[in-house]
Amino acid sequence: MEVQEPALAYSKRYYTIEEYLEMENEATEKHEYYKGEIFAMSGAKLNHNTITSNLLTGLGSILNGKSCRPYGSDMRIHIEKNSLFTYPDISVICKPVISLNDDKMNVLNPTIIIEVLSPSTRNYDRVSKFQLYRDIPSLKQYIMVDSDAMHIEAHHINENGNWELREYNNPEDVLLFQPINESLTVSSIYDGVELKP
Repeated sequence: MEVQEPALAYSKRYYTIEEYLEMENEATEKHEYYKGEIFAMSGAKLNHNTITSNLLTGLGSILNGKSCRPYGSDMRIHIEKNSLFTYPDISVICKPVISLNDDKMNVLNPTIIIEVLSPSTRNYDRVSKFQLYRDIPSLKQYIMVDSDAMHIEAHHINENGNWELREYNNPEDVLLFQPINESLTVSSIYDGVELKP
């Protein structure tokens, strides 16, 4: 999903978390919330949706019957430390699922977050959003998948507690989902995707 400027209808003042949740529960479109501001989210293009579908299908298959499960962009994640409410393209959440006030809607403990990069969100997802995601105590891996080129950046927490980057650029590469010890080939993630020459 792409994040736009603060939504026009909501840009006149700052909102409390309670006000945001009340409005979001009634809204027909999705919005992010950060420090009192509300941001509209727009739809995604074909490549973005194809990659997301491939990842959800692949992860769903390898995690079938296990304690972790992949969720799509309708799953809202809340980061209590910095106030962000957001809808990652994919989040892998392991049991027990913990949500804000046990509401079953605003999940607090994703293990893996995956964002599919679009031209308009590439810098935001790489820098600002990654900094915000690092405030999630349960997060062990953050993966960014380019939708225009075969390029994946996978950040994971290593044995020293530091974030470590691995990059994948070839169809025969195997993307390792470090915290759950599972993997998918890069070719399967980009199956059916028309990349720029």
